[in-house]
Amino acid sequence: MIRDSLKGVRVLDFSHVLAGPVCSMTLADLGAHVVKIEPPGGEIGRQIGPPWVNGVSPAFMSVNRGKYSVAIDLKTDAGRRTVTEMARQADVVVENFRPGVMASMGLGYETLRSLNAQLVYCSISAFGQRGESTRRPGVDGVIQAVSGLMSTLGTAQGDPLKVPVPVADMMGGYLAAIAVLGALHAARTQRKGQHLDVSLYNATLMLQQIGFAAFFASGSEPEKVGSAAPYACPNEAFPTRDGWMMVVAYHAARWSALCELLDAPELEADTRFAGNDARVRHRAELHEILAARFEKRTTAEWIGLLSARDILCAPVTTYREVMETVEYRQSGIARTVEHPVAGSIRTHGFALGPSDPPAGDETPAPMTGQHTLDMLGLYGFDEDAIAALLNAGVIRAAAAHAGTV
Repeated sequence: MIRDSLKGVRVLDFSHVLAGPVCSMTLADLGAHVVKIEPPGGEIGRQIGPPWVNGVSPAFMSVNRGKYSVAIDLKTDAGRRTVTEMARQADVVVENFRPGVMASMGLGYETLRSLNAQLVYCSISAFGQRGESTRRPGVDGVIQAVSGLMSTLGTAQGDPLKVPVPVADMMGGYLAAIAVLGALHAARTQRKGQHLDVSLYNATLMLQQIGFAAFFASGSEPEKVGSAAPYACPNEAFPTRDGWMMVVAYHAARWSALCELLDAPELEADTRFAGNDARVRHRAELHEILAARFEKRTTAEWIGLLSARDILCAPVTTYREVMETVEYRQSGIARTVEHPVAGSIRTHGFALGPSDPPAGDETPAPMTGQHTLDMLGLYGFDEDAIAALLNAGVIRAAAAHAGTV
């Protein structure tokens, strides 16, 4: 089963906030054993809010399921020595500090590679590990701006817009997980690790491959076309009597069917709309004509009529409405987890498709230091060594630390 495909792979996760945790969570979803290394006060992602659930961040919980938390002070020599010893037995290290920070603590790739030649070391940063911008700080919004993404969003005369969900972080995290999978295969077949350099900037450029392809071909900046696809028409949202719906009818057969359904043969005969290229050039005029017709019926009525003619369409739904749809109920992504502080939490899990049986409830995101004692024991530290670290304040063990691995 795919959820067990990385069983036996040990990951040390030094990352915080979002892109790194998304990467390590994906590895955990695939069966890897992920130990989250965080400071005694917890990583800063735990402070993302509002909202809060009994003082716990839902954002943090959403990207840290399936991991074990070890709280350890890396500002101490003993703390650094401890994780160095753990790295000897690890298969993967994930970190997303600014370039140079891990090396400054004696935990850089070259140091750890000398102890573990097959180690896959994944560094995630805003602009990469080399070049003039390597130390330039950057968060999701900054990356959306500097990568060109924000310049493409919204309507022609509107202000710059940001994708509200942290798409640069999420894309960077998932691409990092893909890179780790490839490097793990190489490590197993060639018995040699490597240092992966994943930048949010590059990830967000990759997200825009089609947009940049059009720019390279035409030399023209992309138009800001709101909900529309810049390369197809009609392929956008239209108002109805009671809401909005997305209509995709740019293929010739569907365009013909739409004109017939609307009892508008004049549209099909109009040279401005003869073919997708022409419709893209005259998108504004066509949108105005179609919007006036779509506003005469409700969304539900139109969905039924359009679907019957194999015209692609969907209502524009809110999150609350999404959860009431049959698509959501049957998606297999909905989960409920029992968190020791937040209580029963609704969330989304890892769902790749019907080839896997429905998974049970996910393991919730850990509390800070919840597994410190167990994980150090798993990595070979004896009780005396663990007690010494605890007494010296180098590690923190939550009162409710879990006893299972």
